[in-house]
Amino acid sequence: MSSKPYNVLLNLIDVYWDDPVAFAEDILNFTPDKWQREVLTDLANHPYVSVRSGQGVGKTGVEAISAIWYLCCRPNPKVVCTAPTRQQLNDVLWAEIAKWLESSLVKNFLKWTKTKVYMVGNEERWFATARTATKPENMQGFHEDYMLFIVDEASGVADSIMEAILGTLSGPENKLLMCGNPTRTSGAFYDSHHKDRQDYKTHKVSSYDSSRASKENIERLIRKYGKDSDAVRIRVFGEFPKSEPDMFISLELAETATERAVEPYGRTLHIGADIARYGDDETVLAPFYGGKVFELECYHKQSTTATAGRIIQMARQFHSRFQYITEVLIKIDDDGVGGGVTDQLEEIIRDELFPFAIRIIPIGNGRKAIDYDHYENRGTEIWAAIRDRLQENLSHYMQGTEPTLELPKDDKLISQLTTRKYKMSSKGRIVLERKEDMKKRGVESPDRADAVALAMATEEELVYTHERPLGW
Repeated sequence: MSSKPYNVLLNLIDVYWDDPVAFAEDILNFTPDKWQREVLTDLANHPYVSVRSGQGVGKTGVEAISAIWYLCCRPNPKVVCTAPTRQQLNDVLWAEIAKWLESSLVKNFLKWTKTKVYMVGNEERWFATARTATKPENMQGFHEDYMLFIVDEASGVADSIMEAILGTLSGPENKLLMCGNPTRTSGAFYDSHHKDRQDYKTHKVSSYDSSRASKENIERLIRKYGKDSDAVRIRVFGEFPKSEPDMFISLELAETATERAVEPYGRTLHIGADIARYGDDETVLAPFYGGKVFELECYHKQSTTATAGRIIQMARQFHSRFQYITEVLIKIDDDGVGGGVTDQLEEIIRDELFPFAIRIIPIGNGRKAIDYDHYENRGTEIWAAIRDRLQENLSHYMQGTEPTLELPKDDKLISQLTTRKYKMSSKGRIVLERKEDMKKRGVESPDRADAVALAMATEEELVYTHERPLGW
């Protein structure tokens, strides 16, 4: 490579290393939409990005921009673009890359062919390639410090292919961008928005909200299939098909509660505490006030004494922050280790004075439900209550009225809420999947979701579950 192009590339790497948005605007004359800016920024700063979308929103464009940016702004990179079919890969994605290259300021440095884009003078080490996702070996054999995999129509890529891709991405500067219509409720793309969500920066893009998408086509799809049909959910709203019949809370319910803010109100702060002493599980404190679940506090290997202290500290902090709080309800699953925290809190409350009323509510998830005709135990009943509140909030969202519930943008929480299954007992009662069974199928313990469910337990439940003197 001659010194002049080499110097130009060094300048590109220096200026645009972590700014693909500026690269798109300055070098490619591409003006990203807001969601495209967010995706490009996440790709620069995180290893894994997953985007589910409706049709016509511009996802192929953001994939093409990502490929060209990475080629120009990393030394000796490899970019592997793939899709389930040759038509999708060659006629759509690869053609999109050619379009933006042709009008770019770097078109003299990068040479485009039907299967490869390479840096002139460094064809063997500095390139992007198109490989159909038909067999795992197509994705293997790539090893480089700087490597980007772009998976188009990711829902349609077989698990074996995705396993090969994920196995290849071992370096600290290796990246993965998955995009597609969310057509399947299983596989790596689905998991990236569910049980593996904490490992990804995830995005949902609705055709309804996109200026690029055809509104006439959207209305035609709605007329033909119905607004609540899976066809419209997938192709317009970027939603996965309706949940598997045995999934207790759908992703749509949980995600909707993170999308609009609630102005906190009322006099009572609720703190849900799911206790895990010394293990892989988390001890989680969930503050819930006036319709809003605030940022969770999560700890590992925490003694019961330290946990009790943190709960009291949280109560004091929220009382200082919100002047209308006059009462704090601390709700603990006190089966097992939680019982020790309950005892220590009651001792603290007896010995100290507080500027607010404070009560400890022991709630045993394994105990008998209030509505025993319908729920097998208290844990299931509490989760049913949070599901009902999420459903009410979704109804308000669809009607355009004020939200009734806000959840934090916590990917682990959303994952835990939406990956727990349920079944009917032999007596016709609903029972949630046991944590042990969740772990057997590779799903982590829902500690954060349990803490939020405890925090949102209703007043009727509190009266019933109080089985020891309340501290004041």
